[in-house]
Amino acid sequence: MNYRLLNASCILSLIIVLSSCSKKATWEPLFNGKDLSNFEIINGKSEYKIEDDMIVGISKPNTPNTFLATKTKYGDFILEFEVWVDTTLNSGVQFRSISDPNIKNGRVHGYQAEIESSPRKWAGGIYDEGRRGWLYPLTENAKGQSAFNINEWNKYRIEAIGSEIKTWVNGIQCANLIDNMTSEGIIGLQVHEIYKERQKGKLVKWKNLKILTKDIKKHRWPSAEYAPLINTNNIGL
Repeated sequence: MNYRLLNASCILSLIIVLSSCSKKATWEPLFNGKDLSNFEIINGKSEYKIEDDMIVGISKPNTPNTFLATKTKYGDFILEFEVWVDTTLNSGVQFRSISDPNIKNGRVHGYQAEIESSPRKWAGGIYDEGRRGWLYPLTENAKGQSAFNINEWNKYRIEAIGSEIKTWVNGIQCANLIDNMTSEGIIGLQVHEIYKERQKGKLVKWKNLKILTKDIKKHRWPSAEYAPLINTNNIGL
């Protein structure tokens, strides 16, 4: 056996592996920083505006949930963004969602990563908007419940790869879901319907929105032991 050739082959393989692992992710901005030409406002009449490098949603009375939705549909992806929300508001980011005039009269429905600061502390959980309700509440993920910081900017990460859907808030895993109902759809920034006068004109802000659609399996994060797996395909939801 030629050990020199064997060692050279092993070294070359190691270099290839390390090169592959160190390859930088090719992120694309979801928001171009200039205008909202990549989006459309659907379902409601709440306002969205650009302020510096942010997208700002403004709550409005007498209108249902409003979504600033991408014109592009996304299947498998990793999405990251930062969000700040007024403590009186509930919000979220839709993904793999549907808005079709022939289905539910165009009502947005599909997966939503929850954004909230309520006492239940379910920010980062997965809600199925307009369809099945909560798929991954944080009732069994105490560490996930502690991830969201009230009155601060919070960094979200959503991984949707095949039937695996995972979320992180500030680096803490919140959701760990298996669900195969929808494989592709729009991404939408939600301004929730309001019910009280004191909620009028309150803000939710997003910045640093970026999406990864290439070589995503190389850049996925491992699941944490404290985030139990929920497989909704097995429970008939």
